[in-house]
Amino acid sequence: MPWLSLLSILFLLAVHLSVGYLRLSRIPRSRWLSLAGGISVTYIFLHVLPEFAVYQDVLAESTRLKWMADLEHHIYSFALLGLVAFYAMERAAKRARDTHRDPEGDHDRHGVRIFWVHIASFVLYNGIIGYLIVWREDQTTLGLLYYVVAMAFHFIVTDYALYDHYQELYRTRGRWLVVTALVVGWVLGLVVEIPEVFIGMIFSFLAGGVIMNVLKEELPGERQSNIRAFVVGVIAYALLLLAT
Repeated sequence: MPWLSLLSILFLLAVHLSVGYLRLSRIPRSRWLSLAGGISVTYIFLHVLPEFAVYQDVLAESTRLKWMADLEHHIYSFALLGLVAFYAMERAAKRARDTHRDPEGDHDRHGVRIFWVHIASFVLYNGIIGYLIVWREDQTTLGLLYYVVAMAFHFIVTDYALYDHYQELYRTRGRWLVVTALVVGWVLGLVVEIPEVFIGMIFSFLAGGVIMNVLKEELPGERQSNIRAFVVGVIAYALLLLAT
């Protein structure tokens, strides 16, 4: 169903490009950001993590990666890798923001270098998201809908955080790169089919990244996150996923 894939990428592009125009409160954290975080992390726990069992079997039986055959839970290690990678990047970005920004809010050279490294990680991240529009374990129309809705809400969370970190630098440069990466990933999905074992790896990496990128925005006490909105997002999307 190529037309559904096309509609999906267009919808996600529209979300990406519109986040900068949203007027959302950072402190206390907007209920809409907390709601979006709850929805996206629920998708990972209730829809993606259960698929790890399938990918685990595929990876265990793969003749391409025999060196991993003896690792009992190797597919989960890629989720852990995604979480650690984005945690490390977030810490580096926070240090750069706290110690290398002048009173007017401009970034110095060190801050700009961190910005490009941070954006490079989200280029990879978005490329994976774009590719998985085409290739996922759940190839049904409903599975695509769940994925696209969850990623749309997730983009609201991540884009708003990047706008908050880098402001004009992200608006004028960064967002166009991550949007381009999303399209490139989708196009690659249309023309290149990689083995299922590698799809499992990148989906697992994405899952770890989503969990990290949501929780890092919700957990800090100074954000005054809206726990009610977060829980509403979790419950609403959980009921939807479990009912179908």
